[in-house]
Amino acid sequence: MADAVMAGKRLAVLGAGKIGTILLEGLLQHGIFPKESVTATVQHENRGAAVAQRLDIAATSDNVEAARKANIIVLGVKPQTVRKVLSEISSVLTPEHIVISVAASVPTSYMEKAIMGDVPVLRAMPNTPMAVGCGMTAICAGKHATPAHLQIARKIFDTVGRTVVVDEKHMDAVTGLAASGPAFIYIILESLAEAGVKVGLPRDIATLLAAQMTLGASKMVLDTGHHPALLKDAVTTPAGCTIDGILELEEGGLRVTLIKAVVKASRRAEELLFTDTSA
Repeated sequence: MADAVMAGKRLAVLGAGKIGTILLEGLLQHGIFPKESVTATVQHENRGAAVAQRLDIAATSDNVEAARKANIIVLGVKPQTVRKVLSEISSVLTPEHIVISVAASVPTSYMEKAIMGDVPVLRAMPNTPMAVGCGMTAICAGKHATPAHLQIARKIFDTVGRTVVVDEKHMDAVTGLAASGPAFIYIILESLAEAGVKVGLPRDIATLLAAQMTLGASKMVLDTGHHPALLKDAVTTPAGCTIDGILELEEGGLRVTLIKAVVKASRRAEELLFTDTSA
């Protein structure tokens, strides 16, 4: 059954790449939109046929037609392509539409300028764990977007994980932490599994132990609301083995390295839009 907030709404995902397809799968699985009210666009027709067959929805390479039929438009294109797509569809957009971009680095003001109208624009930054329903998405609103528009955006991304509303000035930091962060965690997981192999564990068991341990630790933070330092202290018994491991991490600079990785990724996020276009 379609959600009441979304009743009568029609969705178009322009640029159904990895993120767009994952989002569509979540929305369809949870019945947020009926399949007949959803359209995806792709650059190549053969890709469109594959998407249509996989998701049982309409797929096309015509962005304008897809936007004309929709109330809610999700932009899944690359940052450097956002202006081109918005300029292409601007003639069919009205204040009754909602445009939600998942492109990193692209401000709502930039999109509003490209549209040249009072169309509500929102910016969202999800991450790839949305593929297993554990995504984290930050959302911010442009100047024409209302709390009702934010509610719709949150409803969309809540289907694939958790959402948070932030001030737009924080969106590049969100990109560096939550969107790039899974790659950092995978490196940590891989390293922990390698360590397990080093001390004699079979690789499959070491990987399972590392992954489930990381999942459990994260759930402890989310479910208890306790500060990670407090939870760390609960594991670290006096003169125990954990404190020796923590000392090795501190000597190796893990804490500082992770902080610098997020800072570097955030700064890169600020630059993505301007590598191929002028604001």
